[in-house]
Amino acid sequence: MPTITDRKSILKQPLFTLPLAEELLTTYGSPLYVYQSDILRQTIARITNAITYPQTKFCFASVTNGNIALLQIFQACGWGLHANTPGDIYLGIQAGFAPEKIVYSGSNLHKSEMEQVLRWGVTTLNFDSLSQLQLCCEVYQFLRENQQILLQPSLGLRLNLPELTGDSRIGVRSTEFPDAISLAKTAGLKISGLHFYRGTGTNSTAAFTQVIDTVIAVAQQLPDWEYLDFGGGFGYPYRGGTAFDWELFGAELTSRIERLDRQIELIVEPGRSAVAGCATLLAQVVSAKWQEAKQIVGVDTTVANLSVPSVHGGYREIYTWNCRDPLHLTDVCGNTTYSRDYLGKNCQLPALRVGEILAILDVGAYGYAMSSHFLHRPKPAEVLLENERHRLIRRREDYSVLLANQVF
Repeated sequence: MPTITDRKSILKQPLFTLPLAEELLTTYGSPLYVYQSDILRQTIARITNAITYPQTKFCFASVTNGNIALLQIFQACGWGLHANTPGDIYLGIQAGFAPEKIVYSGSNLHKSEMEQVLRWGVTTLNFDSLSQLQLCCEVYQFLRENQQILLQPSLGLRLNLPELTGDSRIGVRSTEFPDAISLAKTAGLKISGLHFYRGTGTNSTAAFTQVIDTVIAVAQQLPDWEYLDFGGGFGYPYRGGTAFDWELFGAELTSRIERLDRQIELIVEPGRSAVAGCATLLAQVVSAKWQEAKQIVGVDTTVANLSVPSVHGGYREIYTWNCRDPLHLTDVCGNTTYSRDYLGKNCQLPALRVGEILAILDVGAYGYAMSSHFLHRPKPAEVLLENERHRLIRRREDYSVLLANQVF
């Protein structure tokens, strides 16, 4: 098996053999998400070891993948969970994460959702508006007065600083800090944390390291500052692009924090960077035709089973075990009539035949998590390869799912 350090070789060869791919499709059907626990564990270990600051808490951003079996691997490796929504929290609890190991950094909850989050026992909450902070304080006071919760939460603010975060809807300006502190105080709470989110899928290490001092300076404006959540948004090198340097980032961040005159907790929230590379989407060729010199290949999956390329990364690397020459300019197309249903455009692939298997790499993040029933295709199954064995971790949907919850 290739390791995470063999990135170039991973791009040139599949993550597993053709006989295994055929066995998986025979057993579970096509298309099929295949996750490899050894690759995932190697990635987790590398990220963990890259940041040596002793008070560091790693929390997997489950927005990228909410499969319980994978969440349990993160939990077993000592990570916590980062939640953007109550649904993230629910999945985390079902996977075995203790509520105090879950960090919530979301937006726009209504009152019943805020109450549910507090009842679940989540104690680290980062808010992106004063109104959400106020709602939390009001709900907390009510539950506390009625002896329905006992734990006092740690409250943080999601930072909105245009020179760092750009034109973002998320976050609180530093000029609002005094009002936030006053709101928390009325409920007997304090603002003890700052959450910094660089943006989705940022591969530039310098984009993070160059802002560390500024973020720390802003955090020091909070008189009760106890933790820095340096957020997520860490990218992944799809198709061999620029890779985020975890070792450089960890060294820079550790160096800056260790210079402080106080001891704080550091929270880091890898998502895509931790889980993207451990998964492959297997699909079979169902049609092949030519438009002049370009090969048009149809497969039995759809772009609806992957993230929107313009939002969460470009087209994934597509591999075939077919070693025939020559290579041809190829578009790989999904099984819907959506005009943009491309799994890959202008790929270099050999002439393909109906029934051959394609491997779409690096689909662990925002693959199943962003899949949909667009054009009424049921979703694929998910399988985990672990210790040279495979097991089903999510069943394939059938057409009955299209009627679920409909009333007629």
